[in-house]
Amino acid sequence: MQIKDKDLMSVQEARALILKAKMAQKELSKLGQKKIDLIVKGMAEVAYEESARLARMAVIETKFGKYEDKIIKNQFASMAVYEYIREMKTVGVIREDKEKKILEIATPVGVVAALVPSTNPTSTAIFKALIALKSGNSIIFSPHPSAIKCISETARLLNEKAVELGAPDGVVNCMSIATREGTAELMSHKDVSLIIATGGSAMVKAAYASGTPALGVGPGNVPAFIERTADIDLAVEKIIISKTFDNGTICASEQSVITENCIKDKVQKAFISQGGYFLKGEEVIKVISVMTKPYGGVNPQVVGQSALTIASMAGITVPDDTKVLICEQNGVGKEFPFSMEKLSPILGFYSEENWENACDRCIELLKYGGLGHSLVIHSNDEKIIREFALKKPVSRMLVNTPSSHGAIGATTGLAPSLTLGCGTIGGSATSDNVTPLHLINIRRVAYEIKSAVGRAEKTDKKEEVKVANTSSIDVEKITRLVLESLKNLKEEN
Repeated sequence: MQIKDKDLMSVQEARALILKAKMAQKELSKLGQKKIDLIVKGMAEVAYEESARLARMAVIETKFGKYEDKIIKNQFASMAVYEYIREMKTVGVIREDKEKKILEIATPVGVVAALVPSTNPTSTAIFKALIALKSGNSIIFSPHPSAIKCISETARLLNEKAVELGAPDGVVNCMSIATREGTAELMSHKDVSLIIATGGSAMVKAAYASGTPALGVGPGNVPAFIERTADIDLAVEKIIISKTFDNGTICASEQSVITENCIKDKVQKAFISQGGYFLKGEEVIKVISVMTKPYGGVNPQVVGQSALTIASMAGITVPDDTKVLICEQNGVGKEFPFSMEKLSPILGFYSEENWENACDRCIELLKYGGLGHSLVIHSNDEKIIREFALKKPVSRMLVNTPSSHGAIGATTGLAPSLTLGCGTIGGSATSDNVTPLHLINIRRVAYEIKSAVGRAEKTDKKEEVKVANTSSIDVEKITRLVLESLKNLKEEN
């Protein structure tokens, strides 16, 4: 059945859900840390148990990615995130500094609006729900139109489990009518306290322009540099693992490989032996025709598809074991389509004279749609690693690890997160991997530890104030002497 006035119905639904979430959050905020932790634990467990079913729903509905990898992402978003946040103090008194006499009290922000993309729908919803409730907030999902069913089911499961464990109904909600108007109403409503936006640049900008505080995640045009001291075979293996994970739908996946001329042949041979296919001649034009939209940008039809599927779409023949399509480039920008973020198993390939030139190329790529996000370097030269770290405009520089896995904290010591801040240079309010600690306000109680009141010394004697006697000064004489001096000075000159 076709819905008439879909935009108006979406706006009304947003308002109704905000009211429901606001009332639920007030009740949730009365529960202590222990009770909230019990609820969050139950939510994580049910999400983990349902990981396979939710992954299947996501693949069927969106046509993006791999079923097996989406299971892993759901499991990571549930139990790996839960284990990290389990001991966090997020409710009531969270810290006391007895020396400085400061007491810190966590207060929830209130109702959180969460924009959820189609590339990582169920895992992102699980993650955002867990961190929202851990910090005492309720949450409303605004799903991508092509992922409404799987995100709605995720929200239903989590809310149902939370209520079963003592939370008020309405702590986890999802809009069922997805329109720009409804999302705009959700983001700008006076009773929504914070937006967590994950998705395209336009959506993130809209979140920041809404007037509501927001945590946004921009695009990740991630460069991967293979430096001459790297273990080349291992570096290539990790890049392919990362780039093919869920068919490249994680925004932290590598988009271009940069290496040095002295090892270029070895790097290319390593890619070819491990399933990389270097496009040549007419193949490049054919892949570009399906990879990009007529007016620029990646074609949604190739997002989350396998290398073999994309090759078939382009009408080219590649070996059956092809995992990644690679195209050598010598520039960055619209004239070089492989230099952009592609969200699929497609890589641009660059070779530079030395690491300094490679460093410059990485910065150029980051400026073309990836500022503030992530970069990965494969090297065993700590000096060069440090030099890269000092110069790169990114929030995460990952070393000798798959970028998709390292950036979200799966293979590194970073906070496990599916919302990766890009810092102010990337248009984001934070450069952190977002956690529950970003969803609380901290009230600080501070006692006086040093006096601001000066105490004057007491005295019984009245000091006499001596004032110069000006009655005996001959003003006319002084004036005459000054004029004579000026006259003499003028004659001398």
